[in-house]
Amino acid sequence: MTTHVNKSGTRTDRVPPALDSDELAAVIAEIAADAARRRDAGGGRPDRALALAREHLLGAVRLPEQAGGAGYSLRDFFELVIRLAEADPDVPHILRGHWGTVEETWRSRDTERGQRWLRWILDGKIFAGAQSELSGQPGVYTYDTTLTADGPNFRLDGKKFYSTGSSYADYLRVAANNEAGEQVSAIIPADRAGVVHVDDWDGIGQRETGSGTTLLEHVLVYPEEVGEFRRLPVAGKPRAPQAHLLMHAIAAGVLRALTAETATLLRTRTRAYSWGNSELAREDPQLLAVVGSLSSTTFVVEAAVLAAADALDRATGHLWQHGVVDDDLEFAASFQTSQVKVAVEQLALRAAAEAFDAGGASWTRRSVHLDRHWRNLRTLFSHNPTVYKARAVGDVVVNDAPLPAVGFF
Repeated sequence: MTTHVNKSGTRTDRVPPALDSDELAAVIAEIAADAARRRDAGGGRPDRALALAREHLLGAVRLPEQAGGAGYSLRDFFELVIRLAEADPDVPHILRGHWGTVEETWRSRDTERGQRWLRWILDGKIFAGAQSELSGQPGVYTYDTTLTADGPNFRLDGKKFYSTGSSYADYLRVAANNEAGEQVSAIIPADRAGVVHVDDWDGIGQRETGSGTTLLEHVLVYPEEVGEFRRLPVAGKPRAPQAHLLMHAIAAGVLRALTAETATLLRTRTRAYSWGNSELAREDPQLLAVVGSLSSTTFVVEAAVLAAADALDRATGHLWQHGVVDDDLEFAASFQTSQVKVAVEQLALRAAAEAFDAGGASWTRRSVHLDRHWRNLRTLFSHNPTVYKARAVGDVVVNDAPLPAVGFF
């Protein structure tokens, strides 16, 4: 673990590892090894990985060095996400809401709330969100979950779903309606009395992200834990498409893992087809072409993600440096993030399916686990319908239309 050392040689506060450090490489290797052990054992929660994230402050890498972070640019950050996803795609997905909170915390660091969150982040605490509801009205920011007065305090009651990472988190960000029907947000400890984490996420992929139900049963909330609901992005506010680009960074990591595993399976395959092109599968040009195509798709997806990350870096860098939003930079980042989604998803899904062409029936065995990559990709890409993103991109190109003023952009 990286630490600060003062002139007398005394150990002081820990800091996150540098992107190119041996420390980070060792952490990621341990996360990958733990993921492999859990797969071989039939599944299980990535608790070891989250303990490593806390211990090594992976949740604080974006904070500037002078604040106790690692000073990662957004390009650095997305490279980290890709590497983590290659090791275990559930882990960066679990941390997705936390990293968004870090961005917001640094923007509000001069407030009492921002200072409090900053201390928690630098202490290794993890945030997650409990926002969405299966009963919610499409396109409307209103909630059945309620925040009602209880003397000088409040009480939360409701039921959330898609509460990714909540069962692993230290703090939850919960969206609700108050008694006046206004949208509010509350930050509460994830283990407070009345918070119940239900392990009922049954998606085909991203199985251990804790994305199921969170029950809120008359949960006590103190006044200082209540804040303004995050409004829709409008002129003068950051659009913040980071959370959506992060899904495709995870996909790039999934493709990295799939490429490596497919190459290893082909390299070690002892059986060949009698009507094939070589006695050794690893020398068959047609099978090599399958892996070559998969590797090339991986390169393209990663390059697209990092190009959009550069655009997001410019927008966020301007905001952090000048304290004001540049609407043109924000638009460019959001537009490029949308283009990435539209462009790479079918490429990635097709590559994940075609990887099986390099093997035989043995590659479809559950013990090989190769199918998990397609299932994870399909689950990741099902966030925010692609057809609507494609329509919005086309409307910009043809009609110079604005992007929709919703959080998905």
